[in-house]
Amino acid sequence: MNIDDVNDPHSDFKFDTLAIRAGHVRTHEGEHGEPLFLTSSYVFTDSAEAAARFSGEQSGNVYSRYTNPTVSILEKRIAALECAERAVATSSGMAAILSTCMTFLKAGDHIVCSRSVFGATTVLLDKYLSRFGIETTFVSLTDLDQWHQAMRPQTRILYLETPSNPLCDVADVESVAAIARKNNALLVVDNCFCTPALQQPLKLGADLIIHSATKYLDGQGRCLGGIVAGSKELIGQVLTFIRTAGPTMSPFNAWVFLKGLETLKLRMHAHSSNAMELAIWLQEQPKVKEVFYAGLESHPGHKLASRQQTAFGGVLSFKVKGDRKEAWKVIDSTKLMSLTANLGDTKTTIVHPATTTHGRLSLEQKEEAGITGNLIRVAVGLEDIDDLKEDLLQGLKAL
Repeated sequence: MNIDDVNDPHSDFKFDTLAIRAGHVRTHEGEHGEPLFLTSSYVFTDSAEAAARFSGEQSGNVYSRYTNPTVSILEKRIAALECAERAVATSSGMAAILSTCMTFLKAGDHIVCSRSVFGATTVLLDKYLSRFGIETTFVSLTDLDQWHQAMRPQTRILYLETPSNPLCDVADVESVAAIARKNNALLVVDNCFCTPALQQPLKLGADLIIHSATKYLDGQGRCLGGIVAGSKELIGQVLTFIRTAGPTMSPFNAWVFLKGLETLKLRMHAHSSNAMELAIWLQEQPKVKEVFYAGLESHPGHKLASRQQTAFGGVLSFKVKGDRKEAWKVIDSTKLMSLTANLGDTKTTIVHPATTTHGRLSLEQKEEAGITGNLIRVAVGLEDIDDLKEDLLQGLKAL
């Protein structure tokens, strides 16, 4: 079977095959690996061809701000994995969110957003988009009545993460999608924590998927990047904004992400396995007050996550007995885990959300989102689980 058949959206190839081969069309050199096109522009055969390319009458590369063969391979591959018609790559996850908002919102429009989102997302909506007359109502991720009640005639976007950062709350995507459809709004889902290896929100009724490719799609903390995936019509509109504004992914970063995708499903299930074992272990520790991980049967979103996801992901959080002082002592007493705000890495990372990832939120916003001083987030990597337990045990012994 020809490699081009892998790029057919109606092909019967399975996820792991698509993660390795989708989108790759070989050049005349016959390369086995994906080619890296480090060029800013492209040479045309004549003026007529240049005019046709710029106008869109003829397909082909124009300028690497919005057309690059390496980036195109990544976009096609992510679209295949998310069961989307099309995807577009951006310079970062936040650039993907901004590009989506700038494409579909104007002054006077309204967003309904979960309170349980990444801190920078809250700041973007609440501080910056509000300057342009775009208002946001923040609601509970899990309370469908709040989503219903927040809707207005001007509502254009419903935005959520599931599982949420950092408390791992789980949204009923199908139900929120129904609310969006009833009100002629778009449902945008950040699928960063699960990736398409564990969850495909478009199948549950979402309109657009957001990724910080920086996280699990790369998997080794090497590059920044973002993705928006959805229908051809919607992504075409996002691409028009990106073409003009320029929050573009670099070809080198796209090439790195392509390598990461080749092991995505293997990594996500290994992350999930480690996280599950660590969450169970943390529940047994006397100095741990509460553990947040949807894989635990005690988690309120466990049954819903079991329906929407094939595993529970690699991120968990927990509260220690005490407050910020005690949380910092635990974090600072670990030796193996990396103290960094990034996640999705083969290396386990540990962080204090209230003073880092969600540090720019007001005290009221933190309280509403459940971000307390004694909360610690761990993005569980692929090290030996016994070593991770021992490292956290050293931290807990410091209390």
